[in-house]
Amino acid sequence: MYFVTVSEMFGTNGEKIAREAAKILGYPFYGKEELFKAADEMGLLHDVEKVQLKSPPLLEKFFSDKPKIYLDRFQSVIYEVAKKGNALFFGKGSQLLLQSFDCALHVLVLGSLEKRITRVMEGNKVEREVAEKMIHTSDHDKRGFLRYAFDQDWLNPQLYDLLLNTDTLSIDSAVKIIVDAAKAEEIKACGTEAVKRLGQFSLQRKIGSALLEAGVMSLNLFFTVEDIDSVRLFGVVDSREEREGVVNILKKIKGIKKIKNDLTVASDQAA
Repeated sequence: MYFVTVSEMFGTNGEKIAREAAKILGYPFYGKEELFKAADEMGLLHDVEKVQLKSPPLLEKFFSDKPKIYLDRFQSVIYEVAKKGNALFFGKGSQLLLQSFDCALHVLVLGSLEKRITRVMEGNKVEREVAEKMIHTSDHDKRGFLRYAFDQDWLNPQLYDLLLNTDTLSIDSAVKIIVDAAKAEEIKACGTEAVKRLGQFSLQRKIGSALLEAGVMSLNLFFTVEDIDSVRLFGVVDSREEREGVVNILKKIKGIKKIKNDLTVASDQAA
């Protein structure tokens, strides 16, 4: 299987290019609505809908775990979708989530501010001032989201294999470049090991969000996903009841078949 991720600077026709490339490649297209549909099928739509693809407000970021919980569940949806096979993802941090896979091609569609303003004005039937505000808001939100979620600059060229400037490239030309690159021999098909890693990444996000939501995640509690269905707990908890409670939380997570409990109870250590 293969993956393509396409990110865009708003006003560059990136989504049109991505959809057409997916159509020619025969890959399912996953933008916001498609990922929400997948989340609904997994029973996660309620949480995923609350993900704001921008940095959360300062107070919420520092005094609430909710942004992190929603983000973890949203990312688990992307990993679960990727496990199914060939796919083209449009933004949403997919270029970072699938960065470590040799079977993924990462594309950024960009352009000059002036050309972007012109396209937004024409496409949305708005005045220049409004178009500039729309572009500024989009750029700001994307920058904030990638910083919060991955501590990365979304315009870092090292995150991408292709940078396509639609100031000079037409939609058809950009699509052809993506399709040709996706079919290049250098893009290797994902093997079974990659599918296993996707499953582990997905499970890791699910566990993290479940422990955060239950309020038991602490500086002394740790877990590792040792296999696609196997988890190890370790660290220190305050009581045997808390130790049992953490295990029960994991037992409710779909996909976990084996839990190795190496948690230590603080009172037992003291004794």
